[in-house]
Amino acid sequence: MPRRAAAHTGRRASVLAALAVTALSATGTPAAAATAAHLPATPADRRHTMNQAFVQAAGRFDVPRDLLAAVGYGETHLDGHTGHPSQANGYGVMHLASNPANRSLEKAAAITGEPLSRLRRDTAANILGGAAVLRSYADRLGLDGDERDDIDAWYPAVAQYSGTTGRAAARYADTVYAFLAQGFAATVPGERISVAARPVAPVKGTLSATAGRAPITPYPSALWVPADSHNFTVGRTATIDKVIIHVTQGSYAGSIKWFQDPTAEVSAHYVVRSSDGQITQTVRDSDTAYHAKQANASALGIEHEGYIDDPSWFTDTMYRASAALTRALCDKYGIPKDRAHIIGHSEAPGTDHTDPGRYWDWNRYMGFVEGDSSSGSGNSTGGSSSGSGGSSSSDGLGFASYTLLQSGASGAQVTAVQQLLNTQGYAAGAADGNFGAATLSAVKAYQTTRGLPAGGIVGPKTWTALLSAGSTPTLRRGDSGADVKRLQRSLTAALGTTVDAVGTFGPVTATAVRTYQTRQGLAVTGIVSSNTWAALHAGR
Repeated sequence: MPRRAAAHTGRRASVLAALAVTALSATGTPAAAATAAHLPATPADRRHTMNQAFVQAAGRFDVPRDLLAAVGYGETHLDGHTGHPSQANGYGVMHLASNPANRSLEKAAAITGEPLSRLRRDTAANILGGAAVLRSYADRLGLDGDERDDIDAWYPAVAQYSGTTGRAAARYADTVYAFLAQGFAATVPGERISVAARPVAPVKGTLSATAGRAPITPYPSALWVPADSHNFTVGRTATIDKVIIHVTQGSYAGSIKWFQDPTAEVSAHYVVRSSDGQITQTVRDSDTAYHAKQANASALGIEHEGYIDDPSWFTDTMYRASAALTRALCDKYGIPKDRAHIIGHSEAPGTDHTDPGRYWDWNRYMGFVEGDSSSGSGNSTGGSSSGSGGSSSSDGLGFASYTLLQSGASGAQVTAVQQLLNTQGYAAGAADGNFGAATLSAVKAYQTTRGLPAGGIVGPKTWTALLSAGSTPTLRRGDSGADVKRLQRSLTAALGTTVDAVGTFGPVTATAVRTYQTRQGLAVTGIVSSNTWAALHAGR
């Protein structure tokens, strides 16, 4: 995580909402606190599991359990990091923050009556505090009991939980709802926390994550959310000659919002998301971000969502997207693609930081930067959710990874979705690369027909079904042709790792088939027959 160089609206506008806001401004205590006395006391036995903690906190504050878990997963992958703070001074599974821009930790203490020390370190108390804060935002928005039962109605409250406003808040909420749409599972000590995929259609009101493309950049697929002017210096005093790799010690959205806080005095040029490789630029390349002390003037800083002690954040998609970005920056500024010029924060002069840490796979990353297709980047030019990653095939359907797409996205991968939908009889409109109303309607219709979560978000399940659609020939090692290429693309989407769509069924494809069959509980033969095709067609 960087350091500065110098010492230097809910669904309805109800009377209840107005009363709640009035109470908050008058007392500094959320409206939910008024009802806390009538709810069951916090359990004295702190030894219950995390699953129980989510259920109990959800019940006490009438917050959907899966929503609560999705917020925590997006913040921390459900790892409380033994009470150690994030870069934004956030604590625990729910990342209860205590900084000038976000006082959710103190808000949780006021509502629950839990001491700050327990909220920081005790997982059950922390989850309870997160539920309390979410409920307080729902009260401010005027959500009644029926609306609180509707997970889609919570979107504005989730956006407020981010601690920021505008595009950054909407993007935070979009990420949470993407986790709900796709489902997820996390293994924590002694148990597994899971949320099943479901259709989502969040009620966004006036909130929108639509963002302009980054200005004057060699990487036009990056989104643009500028850091506060206190957190960088306009211009540079040295020539750009290196790229520095960081790990955020926090979430993607949380880092972006932290760079918008004028008290933070930190920033980076780019931030990369773990789940799908989305990239946001926060400082122009031509300006000096505060991320690496003595090296700031000559370096470009790239932050990666996650924590240095948890390798689960360092996904294949993140490595590929970041490496494509680094490659583009090196080409633009004449930076050698070697470890003398692409360095970790821990290797920068004068640093006291240890990121990206021992779990960052430098060999793999540099292979992607250098364009080694066996390491993985192939012809990909990015993993943005805007879908602008470069195609690895002339027909525009092959990519090194398939990113999460939703309404408002644009780029080559949106064009691919439109082509696939139109070919399969779903009217997505012109294949123009813009994810508009016609494409959204077609995606939802396709998902409904195929029994997929019909939220209109194109994630791994929908990609897999779209890419695999067609005949079901038996394929085995040594085969070649268009059907093999179709198989390779669908395996890339299903597994989340690149299976180069070269149209030849070789050893890499055979291994990928066996891996897929193992995951799906199919007979592990390495031969693709009707049962393997059926699983792919179902988006499994």
